[in-house]
Amino acid sequence: MDDLECSGEELAQTLKELKTINKWLGGNEVTTNGLSKLIKARPQSDYWISDIGCGGGDMIRVMAKWAAKNQTNVHLEGIDANPNIIELAKIRLKDLKNVTLTVQNIFSPAFLDHKVDICTCTLFTHHFTDSELVSLLKGMKSKSKLGIVINDLHRNPIAYSSIKLLTKLFSKSPMVQNDAPLSVLRAFSKADWIKILSKAEIKDFQLSWHWAFRWQVIIRL
Repeated sequence: MDDLECSGEELAQTLKELKTINKWLGGNEVTTNGLSKLIKARPQSDYWISDIGCGGGDMIRVMAKWAAKNQTNVHLEGIDANPNIIELAKIRLKDLKNVTLTVQNIFSPAFLDHKVDICTCTLFTHHFTDSELVSLLKGMKSKSKLGIVINDLHRNPIAYSSIKLLTKLFSKSPMVQNDAPLSVLRAFSKADWIKILSKAEIKDFQLSWHWAFRWQVIIRL
């Protein structure tokens, strides 16, 4: 999924399978749970939420359903560097109101031009080196007014073996079969997160473990 040229049937199949994995393993709730905590602490009449590395828009739809269920007024923004995936997201999310989708490099100065209330990123941070992730965290900190919610994988041998077996048995996407286990290997331990957050000069955060092998990082600003 790091290939910005990825498109067509391969991209569609990959996103379909990733959506199924996230739904059945319960990972989506890690993001919405984090949003609930931030919003409960900082009530407003409405919120602008920016989903960084939005992919095909699955998490935007999840957040839209969560907001409607909780009677929370939100404008949802999806940002991704892959123009092909943004075009696919526009098709998949065309029924939703108050959604903006943008092709953007998160390390460009333009990323900071538009301030939002909350930045989220789900299964995105493990794609970067530690130094790149520190830069990303500083950028999201500058972009956000209230806080940041990060939902990403726990590097764990059980998680690696499980996802390798599941994708081998059930996946039709070579990209998912390769990338899903690789993502676990590139993911984080608790010590990793504490070190990275310290380097990003972030002190007010909550780090917690959730099923299935997910870290939730809530950063309050």
